Amino acid sequence: MAVSRTDASKAREIREIPVAKPVLDEREAEAARRPILSGWLAQGPEVEAFEREFAAAVGARHACAVSSSTTALHLALLAASVGPGDQVVTVSHSHIATANAIRYCGATPVFVDIEAEPTYNLDWRRVQGALTRRTRAILCVHQMGMPCDLSRIVDIGRRHEIPVIEDAACAVGSEVLWNGRFEGIGRPHGDVACFSFHRGNVITTGDGGMLTTARPEWDRKFRLLREHAATVPETVRNGARCVIFEAYAQLGFHYGLTDIQAAVGREQLKRLPEIVGRRRAIAARYGQLLARIQGLVTPVEPAFARSNWQRYCVRLPEACDQRRVIRHLMEAGISSRRGITCAHREPAYALEPWSCGSGPDRCACPDGRCRRLLESERAQDRSIVLPLYSQMTDDDVDYVAGVLADAVAAC
Repeated sequence: MAVSRTDASKAREIREIPVAKPVLDEREAEAARRPILSGWLAQGPEVEAFEREFAAAVGARHACAVSSSTTALHLALLAASVGPGDQVVTVSHSHIATANAIRYCGATPVFVDIEAEPTYNLDWRRVQGALTRRTRAILCVHQMGMPCDLSRIVDIGRRHEIPVIEDAACAVGSEVLWNGRFEGIGRPHGDVACFSFHRGNVITTGDGGMLTTARPEWDRKFRLLREHAATVPETVRNGARCVIFEAYAQLGFHYGLTDIQAAVGREQLKRLPEIVGRRRAIAARYGQLLARIQGLVTPVEPAFARSNWQRYCVRLPEACDQRRVIRHLMEAGISSRRGITCAHREPAYALEPWSCGSGPDRCACPDGRCRRLLESERAQDRSIVLPLYSQMTDDDVDYVAGVLADAVAAC
């Protein structure tokens, strides 16, 4: 499987390789027919079944389906009583939804840096120093499906009586070593885990999310708030044999999942073991091929983690220009992405309050670069995401590796 730039260039035919591709066929189409023909399209029996099946798949006591992982994060933070004036310790190096959900509550994100080792995950060593009397939650991210060091982070949370919320948007099917055995992300190991079924994830409902928790009072709150805090759910009202009037005792949201989405999700969940198995094989092949490219740094899977490889992110040699490499791949028909962005560098967060611990609710670094978030910024600037989806053939993987080898050699 050695990458030979000369040999690969001679025989190469340009092919179209997307960065991600969902696994969908007639099974999902047939599943969607059930709620469509039943006439019940909104949240109903398919959602209830999806929640039960998802909870069983990840080993959770409770699972509550919602419209997206962003809404899941919002509800999780509200359940943890996060509100105006509070702080939540998290990473900037994540989809902006992670930070945005904190701001929806009126709280301030306190960003800590990621590890220098390319797991692209929160550096647990920095969490302790970021805690203040205003900290109401720790929001850790299993970045690109790679489990973060949950045992360390949960230990810090428990010692300080601070809830731990897992942003597991990309991590369905991933596993973490817990008390000597591997367990699925989502039991959860913190207080709640939040998943995404966006079209770019390992399994998809087009969009959608799920919260899993072992805390029944939190599960009840999720279910209340996702339906505008109606005291009587719509499914109960519609099936009632007597007159029932609901009330709205508090501010709630329209955060439910539809039965059409849930029906598709149930079929996707059946595919999960096969999908994850293939993704792990592709990641292993990438690792062998790309190790031969001088200066390229491949992602690290710690001994305590088994990733679903939702994304495969590599760090480029210092001599390489990120845009130029992405363009080189694009010209060969290969779709790629820059590394995960940092919320604190986005224009929105020039206006929103945030902290890196150097000052109250604002970074005090003078030059536009945060000296406390250097690894996060480096990961955004020096990394690219390569195609990875379960339908990729070994030839596809070899092709991507060969083109990337050419791109790096041209730097």
